[in-house]
Amino acid sequence: MDRTRLYRNGVLEAEGFPIEDVSDHIGDPSVVVWFDLCSPSPADLEKISEELGLHRLAVEDALHSDQRPKLDTYDSHLFITVYGAKLVRKRLELTEISIFVTKNALVTVRESPHFDIDGVIRRWDANGEMARYGVPYLLHGLLDYVVDGYFDVLQVIDDKVEALEDDLFEDNDADRVHIQRQTYEMRKSLVRFRRLAVPIREVVGSLLRKGVEMLDPALTPYYQDLYDHALRASEWTDSLRELVGNVREAHINQQGFRLNDIMKKITSWAAIIAVPTMITGYYGQNVPYPGFGQPLGFWTSTAAILVASSILYLIFKKRGWL
Repeated sequence: MDRTRLYRNGVLEAEGFPIEDVSDHIGDPSVVVWFDLCSPSPADLEKISEELGLHRLAVEDALHSDQRPKLDTYDSHLFITVYGAKLVRKRLELTEISIFVTKNALVTVRESPHFDIDGVIRRWDANGEMARYGVPYLLHGLLDYVVDGYFDVLQVIDDKVEALEDDLFEDNDADRVHIQRQTYEMRKSLVRFRRLAVPIREVVGSLLRKGVEMLDPALTPYYQDLYDHALRASEWTDSLRELVGNVREAHINQQGFRLNDIMKKITSWAAIIAVPTMITGYYGQNVPYPGFGQPLGFWTSTAAILVASSILYLIFKKRGWL
């Protein structure tokens, strides 16, 4: 459902009114309008474009999904693309959000209803007195909510990485398969996540650089704090990618060490088995030898097998090969 709000002189005056009424208010400089479109049709965006004077290229970007996070500047407005992120059943779910920023209007276009726009509204209402700063404040609340969502995702992934590190040295074949699958899935999710976490830092940085012309000085600390959060999310993402890579590398090394242990055991047992084979082969000759045809020969060969095999076993055991 499309959402609308109207602020007059920093006070919430109306909400839930038809989007068609926006054109009746947009010309009043004391009014700030926000409206949200979820999966709009090209005709819906075209109508909004005519009312707000939106650039054709920005409208095209809003209609076509899979845009990279960015900030584009046009004569009459800014166009921003960001992604909301959350984990659903251990899978990363992304929702593209296109944002049109004009002097007294903020338009959000969501790709799907999976992004919780009500959470953004609650954040705006939590500091309702800040609404007097107009569109820049509403934009800050939206971006701040998006970035905080990144921290929720990263915290879950961080906990999973710690759990993998704990399972890494468990001597269990099922755990080893689990580690392989989890490291692959987490690395894949982090690669996707990094593509949206790093660019949003540049988006906020660009807004800060435009602060002289669009931000009230009172809002600058808020945007600086938002930039710091975006930077932390980016660095945390890189750190987790490195940790997952380390877990994967350690797991591969463990497999190599385990294979070496297996080869040592096979080689050691082969050496032990070779001794009886050699002795029985010697005593199986068809030529006379000391003890040939006598009980002494049997007991001598048996004693030699037992003594030599025991000595080899103790030597390999002491070296940790068995």
